[in-house]
Formats: sequence, C-alpha cells, structure tokens
Amino acid sequence: MSGTPPTRRTVLATGGAVALAAGCSKYGDEGADPESPPGSESSAAPSSSGGGKSQKPPAADELAKTSDIPVGGGKIFKDEKVVVTQPEKGDFKGFSAVCTHSGCTVSEVTGGTINCACHGSKYRVADASVADGPAPRPLPAQKITVTGKSITLG
Repeated sequence: MSGTPPTRRTVLATGGAVALAAGCSKYGDEGADPESPPGSESSAAPSSSGGGKSQKPPAADELAKTSDIPVGGGKIFKDEKVVVTQPEKGDFKGFSAVCTHSGCTVSEVTGGTINCACHGSKYRVADASVADGPAPRPLPAQKITVTGKSITLG
C-alpha cells in the first residue's frame, strides 16, 4: 500500500502468528475426535483380552512375591515410593521409601537397615525407627497386604 517495506519486527511477528494459527488448527481438528476415541477404544480392547488372561492384570497390582523379600532385609520399590521389609520369617512390613530428613528416596536395604544415600540416614528394618541420623523421624508405615505368596499395596 505505501512504498515503505515492512520492518523486520513486523515480518517476524506476522510469521509467528501464522505459524501459531496453523499449528493450533491442525491439532485442534485432527487430535480431538479421530485420534482420542480410537485410542481409548483400542486401549480398552487389550484390557478386555487381558481380562480373558486374568493372570496379567493382578500381576500389575502385585508389588512383589514374598520370596522376593529377604529375611532380615527388604526391597525398595522406587516407583511406588515404598519399601517392604521382612524382619523375621513371615513378618512383612511396609514403609514409605521417602527419607524423613530431606525427602530423598532411600537407596538400599542392607545390614538390617534401610539406608538413604543422600545424607547417610539409616532406619531399622523391623520398625523403620532411626538407627543413624540425620533423619529426625522414623519412616511412616505404609499399608501392605500379604495374600498367599503375593504382596500388594493397601
């Protein structure tokens, strides 16, 4: 319209707005209806067939087998933020795996203690009481259920 060419700022702003509008329109149209429901239905379909193989879903809920937890020791489940111990044969206990000192996840269970590598705190496998600081409190109890040879949360 006028003989003055657009400034660099105008060109960049216009190009960014066009790219944003194009990107939003693509994802808004295609992702909403066609992809979401089929993805939901296809995930439901494997669950149905998995239901036919009823052995698989319970295994996903199972935290461990009782044979996975050593007597006098334990095992840390980082994703669930829980540690399961077996202070004496057949006596299983669950505790939070989050150190009460600074919130790190405990790193190992050895020598009768649950150990945090961040600052050296140690907790007893029998009751999660503090065996060595700087942790100020025991690890909180976490409810676990033992059914036969299976250990689950809750």
